[in-house]
Amino acid sequence: MKVLKFGGTSVGSSKNINRVINILDAYSKDSNVVCVVSAVGGITDKLLLAGQQAQNKDEAFKDTFDIIKNSHFSIIKELNPNGNSSILSFVEERLEALKSLLEGIYLINELSPKTSDKLVSFGELLSSFIIAETMKNRGLSAERKNSQELVVTNSNFTKAEVYFKDTNKNIIDYFKSAAQKITILPGFVANSANGEQTTLGRGGSDFSAAIVAAALHVKQLEIWTDVSGMFTTNPKLVKQAYPIETISYQEAMELSHFGAKVLYPPTVQPVLDLDIPIHIKNTMDPEAVGTIISKDANGSSSPVKGISNISNIALLTLQGTGMVGIPGFSRRLFETLSNEKINVILITQASSEHSICLGIEEKDVEIAKTAIDITFENEIELHKIDPIIVETNLSIIALVGENMKNHQGISGKMFSTLGKNNINIRAIAQGASEKNISAVIDETDVKKALNTLHEAFFETMTKQLNVFITGVGNVGEKLVEQIHQQKKYLKENLKINLRVAGLSNSRTMIFGESGIALKNWKEQLANGEKASLEGFFEKAKALNLRNSIFVDVTANKDIAGLYAKYLRESIAVVACNKIACSSEFNNYKELKRLSLKYNAPYLFETNVGAGLPIIDTLNNLIASGDKVTSIQAVLSGSLNYVFNNFNDTTKFYDVVKQAGAEGYTEPDPRIDLSGVDVARKILILARESGVAMNLEDIENTPFLSPSGLKSDSVDDFYDTLIADEAHYQSLYASAKANNCQLKYVAKFDDGKASVSLQEIPEGHPFSNLEGSDNIVMFYTQRYSQQPMIIKGAGAGADVTASGLFADIIRLGND
Repeated sequence: MKVLKFGGTSVGSSKNINRVINILDAYSKDSNVVCVVSAVGGITDKLLLAGQQAQNKDEAFKDTFDIIKNSHFSIIKELNPNGNSSILSFVEERLEALKSLLEGIYLINELSPKTSDKLVSFGELLSSFIIAETMKNRGLSAERKNSQELVVTNSNFTKAEVYFKDTNKNIIDYFKSAAQKITILPGFVANSANGEQTTLGRGGSDFSAAIVAAALHVKQLEIWTDVSGMFTTNPKLVKQAYPIETISYQEAMELSHFGAKVLYPPTVQPVLDLDIPIHIKNTMDPEAVGTIISKDANGSSSPVKGISNISNIALLTLQGTGMVGIPGFSRRLFETLSNEKINVILITQASSEHSICLGIEEKDVEIAKTAIDITFENEIELHKIDPIIVETNLSIIALVGENMKNHQGISGKMFSTLGKNNINIRAIAQGASEKNISAVIDETDVKKALNTLHEAFFETMTKQLNVFITGVGNVGEKLVEQIHQQKKYLKENLKINLRVAGLSNSRTMIFGESGIALKNWKEQLANGEKASLEGFFEKAKALNLRNSIFVDVTANKDIAGLYAKYLRESIAVVACNKIACSSEFNNYKELKRLSLKYNAPYLFETNVGAGLPIIDTLNNLIASGDKVTSIQAVLSGSLNYVFNNFNDTTKFYDVVKQAGAEGYTEPDPRIDLSGVDVARKILILARESGVAMNLEDIENTPFLSPSGLKSDSVDDFYDTLIADEAHYQSLYASAKANNCQLKYVAKFDDGKASVSLQEIPEGHPFSNLEGSDNIVMFYTQRYSQQPMIIKGAGAGADVTASGLFADIIRLGND
C-alpha cells in the first residue's frame, strides 16, 4: 500500500489534475494506492472570503460564489469533455448546498467556527469527487471514500483533535475490504464523535495523509507539491538554491518553522512517531529526486542543511534596571502574550537580566504592546522598566543542521559573513542543541542575507561579485571587454562569479539584478534610462546585492565625492580617479576610516601606475614592518611618451597631439603637462607611506612656457605649443648637450615631495625608459643601498583597465 498526498497547486487546474491521474495510474500498477487531495488551489481562501462577505452583509459573496462555481465547472468540462453530466449534476447539487449555507450566514449575520468548518469542507469534498469520477470515466480502478466517515475528532471546530483509536480502527477496517486499486480521500475534513463536520486546521490535508499512513503502517508517506523537495534556501530569492536529498525530521521541522512552506510540522507527527519516512515530490516534475525526511540525519556532510527565514516580524524589547535579580518578569510577560493568543517565535535574554527580546508576527504588535504596557503599568510608572520598545519591518533568518553542534565556528562564520555585507543583526537566538542559529535582521536585507549565507555554506567556494561601473569610455570599455572575456576563467579557476550589475556613462545608465548581458551591452546602454550620479548610487543601494563593488573609471570630481556614501553602504570602491585620494588629507583619512568601519575595501592601485603593482607593493612593505625613507619615480606614462618622442626633428605640438590620439593624455593635456597629475601620484604614495601631506605641500616646478601655463582653454593651450616651440626645443637642446634625457621626475624624501622635469644622465635607471613606461624606486630601511624597483607600462587603456580588473579580482580573493 502507498499513501500519497497532493496539495492545492497539484490539483489547481485540469492540466495539473491530469498529471496527478498519470502518477496515480503508474503507481497503481505495482501497488494499491491511497491518495489524499486538497481543495482546488485557491478555493479554500475563496470559501472563507465568501463566508466573511456574507457575515458582513456584503452581497459580493454572490460574486465570490460564482467564481468558485465556474472554477469547478471549468475543470470538470476540461477533464471530461466526452461525458461529464453525472459529475456536473452532483457538483451542482453540492454547490447549491454551499449557496444556501452562504445565504444563511448572510441572513443571520454570523459565521461561527462550527459553520466555518462546514463551509470550508466543500473544497476538499468537491475536488476529491471530481478526481475520482474522472479516473473512473477513464477506466481506472478508483473510488472516493469520504474521510469524514473515517477520521473521528472532538468538537473543537477549525482545529479538531483526532481520536486516534477510533480513527485507526475505521481506516484499517475499510481498507481490509476495499477492492479498488486507487482510493481518493478528501484531506482536511473529518467528523466529530457526535457526527458534526470538523476540520483539522492548518496543514490539515498533510495531517489526513499522515493519519492514514500511520494507521496502515506504510513504508513511506509521499507528499506531492509544486517544488522538488525542501531546498537549501528559498529558490525564489536565491537562484543557486537546490533540493536537499535527505534530511532528518528535526531539521525538516526547524526549516518548516522558519518559513519553508513545504511541510507543517505538527501535522506529520503520526508518521514521526512510527519512524515512517516522508518523501517530498514535485507534481510538475515527477522524475525529480525530491527530499526524503527520515529519523536519522544523513546525506550531505555539510553541518548546515538549510537556511530559512520568516518575514513580517516585530521585535519587542522589555528592559530596565528594575528587572535585574527580580524573579517573575519573564513569567508575567509570557502569560500576558499567551492570554492574548500571541505566538512567540523567538526569545533572547541578556545574561545581565536587564532585557528580554521577543520576536512575534507584525500583525500582533499593537495588541501585544497594549497588553504588556498594562501588565507592567506600575513598574513603568516607577521607572523600574521602560515602556515596551517595538521594532518592525524585520525578518528572522536561521541556519539549520543537526551536525552544527559538532563543528566549531559555524555561528562565527554566519555573523562575519553577514557583517561583511553590512547586514545589521538586531537579535540572536541559539538553543543548547545547536540545531538552529537564528538572527533578526532588517526585512530589506533578507535577499542579500540568504544569498550571502548560501554562498558561504553551500556553494563550492564560489564568491559572487556584483560590480557597478561608471565611465565606460576608453578605459571603461576595455574593462568591460576584459570582464566579458575572463568571466568563465574566473569562475572555473578562481571560483569568482563576476557579474556587471550596473553600467553608466554621462548620458544613460542600465542595471541588471542578475547581471547585464555583456554581449550587447553598448546597445542596452544606448537605450538605458537617463544617467545621474545620485540615481546610480541609489539604484546600487536599492539592489542591495552581496559583495557589491563601485568602479569609478572617470576623472570626475563629483563622482569622487560620492565614495563615502558607497562605503557607508558597505559597497567597495575601486577607482582610477585620483581626485579622492589626492584631495584634502582629512577627506583621504575619512575614506580610509569608512572603509575599515563598514568593511568595504577602497582600492586605487591604478591611481599611480595604471596596471603596475606599485601601491600594493608599498602596502606590503609597510605591513611587514619596513619603513620608506625615499621614493624616486617617473610616474607619468603620458609625459614619458612625450619626451621619448620629442627631439630636434619633431615639433612639441605634434608629439603632444599624437599622445592624445593614442590615449596617453587626458582630453585636456594640461592636466598631464602641468605636472599636477604626477604631483597627485607622489602625494598618494607619500600618504600611503604614512605621511600627512596635501597637494599644496608638493613643490611643482613647471616646464611649460608662461603662456602655456596661463592658457584659458585646450585650444588656446595647443596654440601656445606652436608659438612657443623654441622654448621646448631649448629644453631638449640643453639635455642633449649634457648627454642626458628629459624625464619628469617625482621625489619624496625626508617628508618632502617635489615634481619637475630633469635631465637624466646615461646609466641612470630612469634613462632607458621607453614609450610610456613608468618606474618607481623605493628606498626603505631594508632596501637602503639597492632600491626596490617596479617598472613597466604606466599608461594606456588596456593596462589601466587591467589594473582596475586586478583590484576587482583582489576583492574576490579576500
